[in-house]
Amino acid sequence: MSEYTSAGGALKLKSVSKSKKKHKKEKKKKREEAEVENEATEYKPTKRKTSAELAFEKAKRQKQEKELLKKAEKTHKERIMDFNSHLDSLSEHYDIPKVSWTK
Repeated sequence: MSEYTSAGGALKLKSVSKSKKKHKKEKKKKREEAEVENEATEYKPTKRKTSAELAFEKAKRQKQEKELLKKAEKTHKERIMDFNSHLDSLSEHYDIPKVSWTK
């Protein structure tokens, strides 16, 4: 027997176990029972927002609307052209200078 041959068979994992198939009728019954229990025991508390929370949400909505209007002003092509002109105006600080040892 060589060092590289295996003993054969698949690895057996503890957590893997074969279970029976559940029928659709059983699943449906369990789901219906769970729904009935949830309806009986479900408690929905009423949550009211403070005036500060309402003001915050209003300001947030207004800010989002302004951002959308600002983005809608220019097309994608115009934004790219502006960005390229901005890049052209920057100094070329990161370019590698030419070094010549012969002169």
